[in-house]
Amino acid sequence: MTTLRLILGDQLNPCHSWFAEPDANVVHVMMEIRQETDYVRHHAQKILAIFAAMRDFAAQLKARGHRVRYVAIDDASNRQPLTGNLDALIVHYRVAAVEYQAPDEWRLDRQLAEWAAGLPIPCRMADSEHFYTARGEAAAFFGARRQWRQETLYRHLRRQHGILMDENGEPAGGRWNFDADNRQRWPGDPPEPDDARPEHDHSRLWQTIVGTGVSSFGQPQADALRWPLNRAEALAQLRAFVEHGLPHFGAYQDAMSPRARRLFHSLLSFALNVKMLNPREVVDAAVSAWREGPAPLAAVEGFTRQILGWREYVRGVYWAKMPGYRDSNALAHSLPLPRWFWDGDTGMRCLSHAIGQSLEDAYAHHIQRLMVIGNFGLIAGLSPQALHEWYLGVYIDAFEWVELPNTLGMSQFADGGLLGSKPYAGSAAYIGRMSDYCAGCRYRPKLRIGPNACPFNALYWNFFQRHRARLADNPRLALVYRQLDKLPETERAAIIARAAALQANLDSL
Repeated sequence: MTTLRLILGDQLNPCHSWFAEPDANVVHVMMEIRQETDYVRHHAQKILAIFAAMRDFAAQLKARGHRVRYVAIDDASNRQPLTGNLDALIVHYRVAAVEYQAPDEWRLDRQLAEWAAGLPIPCRMADSEHFYTARGEAAAFFGARRQWRQETLYRHLRRQHGILMDENGEPAGGRWNFDADNRQRWPGDPPEPDDARPEHDHSRLWQTIVGTGVSSFGQPQADALRWPLNRAEALAQLRAFVEHGLPHFGAYQDAMSPRARRLFHSLLSFALNVKMLNPREVVDAAVSAWREGPAPLAAVEGFTRQILGWREYVRGVYWAKMPGYRDSNALAHSLPLPRWFWDGDTGMRCLSHAIGQSLEDAYAHHIQRLMVIGNFGLIAGLSPQALHEWYLGVYIDAFEWVELPNTLGMSQFADGGLLGSKPYAGSAAYIGRMSDYCAGCRYRPKLRIGPNACPFNALYWNFFQRHRARLADNPRLALVYRQLDKLPETERAAIIARAAALQANLDSL
């Protein structure tokens, strides 16, 4: 009586209860399929790293005595659609029951649920045993509230799990939030830690992927792939971050510089999102570093907030609001992505570096994504759906459950303020304050109008002008509108004209 268990490419958790003991009556199936490489155009490294990690995981399971059927991308028997392969394997192994872990993406959840409903044999969905919260827990917590707030859920989860709380049930250090301490510009010292991640040569696998016709973009770096391929490598990366990066992470988590690609960020999001690591062990490691002394509380709280706060929060938004959330466009933005989103060839130094790094490394940290690339998309009026597909494809850690709410809700305000209380719009002043991008740029960050003026400035003020009816009553934007209204009428008109010219010629910036 054979049971077929499906393992998806983002379910590479060797600690899952499925794998406690080998069972000769269980066949675990893993698949490299065009359905998953092609639903959006993905970065080359993302495809390569996931396939390489899947192969490593399958080898580990086999070494531990588990039965594994691995369907490679170029296998003659690979039917490519997920359910087509499952149907064939059910017949091949004379399967009596099917099990799968809960998918994290809505499209896969629906596909498997609809397929399972038509099976003549039992099919059961198991928990992935990964997140702090259940799928619907955030929705139940917020109830009928029109606006959700990450801070509210974050404090609830801190209390519920006893994370960074003192013996009296109060937040450690007397504060829930240390953001005010975590917004420093990086002066170049302390130096960026060495990148201790191993290099993997997967040139042959990359040739196989290309040979099957899979389309991608970005640099594959196939002969020196730096992303962890198994839990042991991910744990080593976690230890290196806690020792060398976390002590300075807080102060410089929002900083940006062309002199440092990683700064003090952990780069653990890929390992977390494919479940090599559990968020609990990552948070526990950070908290232990504070209790034992090397890492300051502000750094640990800021890091914990990203995992326990934002990561769980956006997942809750996703499962509560899909599938309609994907079409959110409250500001009616519709401009196509400029051509330089695909090559980084723009005169705006901040965007050239952030996009160029994304294309080369399949990674950029959260402020580059939010306040450089996303900020430009927002104030320029780019289509949030086009941006969503670009973000989902370009970043190695991007899976729809985490990427979609961050892009449409936090970055583009396309949900009208459900996820965040205000648009994350900024002018050149913000970028200059948090980075050294402006030095050497062809555009002048202090000018609003004229051919040499930084495009962020006119686009920023025009964004608030054209969306005045929707945004002017937001108390968090009162200062912005007071400043806008102080500008002379002639300057406001010139800003609007400059912004219109920029929007009409985005490819040439």
